Amino acid sequence: MELKSIKDAFDRVANKQKLSYSKTNEIVQMLSQEIEKALSIIQNSPSSPDTLLDHRSVLADVKKMFVEVAPVNQLEVAEKELNAALTKYPKVLEKQLNPDISKAYRHNVDFDTHIVNQIIANFFYRQGMFDIGDCFIAETGESECSTKRSFMEMYRILEAMKNRDLKPALKWAVSNSDKLKQARSDLELRLHSLHFLEIAQGQNSQEAINYARKNIAIFADSSLPEIQKLVCSLLWNNNLQKSPYSEFLSPALWNNAVKELTRQYCNLLGESSESPLSITVTAGTQTLPVLLKYMNVMANKKLDWQNIEQLPVAVELSEEFQFHSVFVCPVSKEQSSDDNPPMMMSCGHVLCKQTINKMSKNGSKSSFKCPYCPTDVDISRCRQLHF
Repeated sequence: MELKSIKDAFDRVANKQKLSYSKTNEIVQMLSQEIEKALSIIQNSPSSPDTLLDHRSVLADVKKMFVEVAPVNQLEVAEKELNAALTKYPKVLEKQLNPDISKAYRHNVDFDTHIVNQIIANFFYRQGMFDIGDCFIAETGESECSTKRSFMEMYRILEAMKNRDLKPALKWAVSNSDKLKQARSDLELRLHSLHFLEIAQGQNSQEAINYARKNIAIFADSSLPEIQKLVCSLLWNNNLQKSPYSEFLSPALWNNAVKELTRQYCNLLGESSESPLSITVTAGTQTLPVLLKYMNVMANKKLDWQNIEQLPVAVELSEEFQFHSVFVCPVSKEQSSDDNPPMMMSCGHVLCKQTINKMSKNGSKSSFKCPYCPTDVDISRCRQLHF
């Protein structure tokens, strides 16, 4: 699919539309000014026997100007150019987009209707579309989705955060503090920091310090520099926007906290931070052109792909669709585990720990050659990766 040609055609239509709008607006403004000018002359002219003749002269001048400008002709030219671009655009779409995508899926796959319905319902609930989810469940006759209530709680917390109310978010984070620490998330500190800044901006420095001592000081072992910056910002409390700590006024702090809470909430719920259905559909959209092209080639060769276990063509996906929840060592071909975790070498390549041990002869050698590049790998600089 030549997306560039579609984008170019769309841009041409958009540009013509802007030009048409600009030209129309220009002509309308010019005509309005001339009409207002004529009305002003007529309204301000003194009463006299010759007034009627003067009025006719003013109107004659306006009419002459209308004829000379020929606004209709000018608008027709711009409109014709726009219509020409609009007429060509559907042809470009029709040429580049194949409306028949039925060739790209297998007909001999049996889907579990119940599972598919639950996936769709779960998508609606995780997007906050609870009324639509309930309607879908009622129409399909499915049982209530197990994640509905959890996502309702999440959206109540997020809605409160949008209104700068951190109490529900802090309550959830504190109650799940141990789990967040295990996930190596700093969400609880972020939320306490935002609350600290809210108190400080209320010009109550002492209350902010008391809050920091009670709720933020406990994170000093892992986040001392961040805490020091927070406390020092109190010195600029009356003019924070012009201080070295103006970053604390950025809306990005709240936006990032919302994203992290959503990610961690879904994580503790056993769900991915992004909707699996959205990811699947989007990834499928990217791969569809390749599949359609391959299907056409197979059809010409009179081959059937229904029983092929692996596609003989490469399907490239964007980086956001490249997941590595499981790592397989490219040397030993063994899957990583807790006892044999993936290790990144100083050159950036990754091998499993047991493979590195073998290549270094169980640590008797301080360095060895990377099997994928000519770099000498220092054993002490190998770092474990966490997926």
